Amino acid sequence: MRCRTTMSGLIDGLPDAVALRCLARVPIHHHPNLELVCRSWRAALRSSEIARARLEVGASEELLCVCAFEPENVWQLYDPLSDLWMTLPILPSAIRHLAHFGVVSTAGKLFVLGGGSDAVDPLTGDHDGIFATDEVWSYDPILRQWARQAPMLVPRAMFACCVLDGKIVVAGGFTNCRKSISKAEIYDPEKDVWEPIPDLHHTHNSACSGVVIGGKVHVLHKGLSTVQVLENAEHCWAVEDYGWLQGPMAVVRGELYVLSHGLVFKQDKEQRRRKVVSSALDFQSRIGFDMIGLGDELYVIGGVIGPGRWNLVIKLLSDVDVLSVRSDRPTWRQVAPMTLCHGTILGCTILRI
Repeated sequence: MRCRTTMSGLIDGLPDAVALRCLARVPIHHHPNLELVCRSWRAALRSSEIARARLEVGASEELLCVCAFEPENVWQLYDPLSDLWMTLPILPSAIRHLAHFGVVSTAGKLFVLGGGSDAVDPLTGDHDGIFATDEVWSYDPILRQWARQAPMLVPRAMFACCVLDGKIVVAGGFTNCRKSISKAEIYDPEKDVWEPIPDLHHTHNSACSGVVIGGKVHVLHKGLSTVQVLENAEHCWAVEDYGWLQGPMAVVRGELYVLSHGLVFKQDKEQRRRKVVSSALDFQSRIGFDMIGLGDELYVIGGVIGPGRWNLVIKLLSDVDVLSVRSDRPTWRQVAPMTLCHGTILGCTILRI
């Protein structure tokens, strides 16, 4: 094999188009090693052509993206097929210990939106004072770098953030004055433009979150049974009361799962019916974890075990527990723990590339 300094002659004896498709089949976690082969391969693996080639050969991957309280502003990616973790470059935000942000994946990139500081002055115990920002960052796994995107129209933290038809919808949350807001907006990643959409019908003095089920955005406020639903960006929000359980939620293959009262429930999307899937008693002493669906499975990631009767210290976790919810007999298993991140999970999403 002989490499040159240009894209031509990637692999001797093969047209570049064919060679590029060969490289496209290699999982993303091998790319740093492949780039060491020669300049031509490095240029190819960081080009838009490799992204197109991956689509053409069906080499798409689903990676779990996680950011925890420690270390500061660091994200890791988990490859479930290889059972290994990769560490991204540090998020270049000037805000220390960015938290309470929104995180989603679309257009093959990871997006981190808004949020505020969770940093505390060690002398006074005061927070940094940055509660809400409008900044938006994207991470390109092909270029392996962060980029600043157009800011949101409204600074916000603790808000709902979802992807609807390839575009990012944000709604609710709190502004810099720690006032809850009903404003909502939508972002087009191709145009790098934000536009306002109809406001939520009501706000609530608590954090809100969002899930997409059946092609609709569902915004939930902690402590409220009502759900505000958006089918598309042109229509107004509808208010529904599905009687959903309170607790960590995740969507697996379009079905909603909730962890509540030491059990994992499969929750009917629009009715009050629910089904027990598995026990989750091991997580009752665990706080600050996150739960997300990946493939046919539920992932419970990180968190903290606080001091108790038999435990006088706070234990920061890097554990990852997985439940195969769609199997006949769902059972928990552990996969490789995070190699760098640990403690309270600040953000978690699935990156599809």
